[in-house]
Amino acid sequence: MAIAKAERLMNLALCLLGTRRPLTKRELRTSIEAYLQAGAETAGAGAVDSAAKDEAFNRMFERDKDDLRELGLVIETVESFDGEIGYLARRDSNRLPPITFDAEEAAALGVAAKVWQQARLAGAASGALQKLRAAGMPVADDPYDSEAPAPHSALEPRIPTHEAAFEPLMLACRDRRPVVFEYRKVSAARPEQRHVEPWILECWRGHWYLAGWDRDRGAERVFRLSRITGRVRSRAGAFTAEVPDHVTVRESVEVWAGETATGTARIRLRSGHGYPLRAKALTTRPLGDGWDELEIPYGHGLDAWLVEFGPDVVVLAPAELRTDVIERLRAVAKG
Repeated sequence: MAIAKAERLMNLALCLLGTRRPLTKRELRTSIEAYLQAGAETAGAGAVDSAAKDEAFNRMFERDKDDLRELGLVIETVESFDGEIGYLARRDSNRLPPITFDAEEAAALGVAAKVWQQARLAGAASGALQKLRAAGMPVADDPYDSEAPAPHSALEPRIPTHEAAFEPLMLACRDRRPVVFEYRKVSAARPEQRHVEPWILECWRGHWYLAGWDRDRGAERVFRLSRITGRVRSRAGAFTAEVPDHVTVRESVEVWAGETATGTARIRLRSGHGYPLRAKALTTRPLGDGWDELEIPYGHGLDAWLVEFGPDVVVLAPAELRTDVIERLRAVAKG
């Protein structure tokens, strides 16, 4: 069974690499013997059910295509003028130049490979290092070498990826595939569907964010992965908006998360609570009765952040910030 699948994947890869134009699923099906036989076993003896064969082939083809992409083959999806979808793997996109690393670069790659805690990325990073070492990459004797003994425990970089949306969005960013998901804003009682062309993922202050093109709003948007509900679904077709050469996701996240201040706000904060707010405070004045008055930087998104502290925060000024916080709290209360 394993040999048959490997042969099928090899045949599909050769077809996609050997063509000068995109091949449709119908053309690929007639070119690869395993696809011609797909579904015959589900119909039993006698007449072969055409719908069953088509469904079996579609499932097999989609799995094979995803497996090839996981192995590193860059497969392009091209839509013709009549709306038919075709596939090809350009040779120039799947050819790597000679790779050389010095000892410092090799050590940096070792550190990067240890960052990921998520199982899928951990396996890919480990496999990549093994291939590079087999090709002659120098292995430094340092605390980050996974095969070297570590007599002293040291701080190690870690990037947690607990959100279920992380993996499908990571693959969609890599393959340039549009996605659809349900997203619940802090101020909304229910999630709403978003159609997004994903560009890149960014980790900021312990949270993952996706930057991309929101098709419904016709503009760049940033989405916090923890607010994505349900399953992330991929969609066929090409991007409709140009992907920037350098996506300044960190700067965009700073703005959307309220990190870029345009003024100041005054709030009452319950004593012994809200330490992240206290760390950003410009001034702090005890009011008595278990409350303090703080002056904090005010920027876009501050209202969403203040809502997370619930009854421990009261906005004093400006008035528009107080109104925004009250509206968000009412939306949450309505559920």
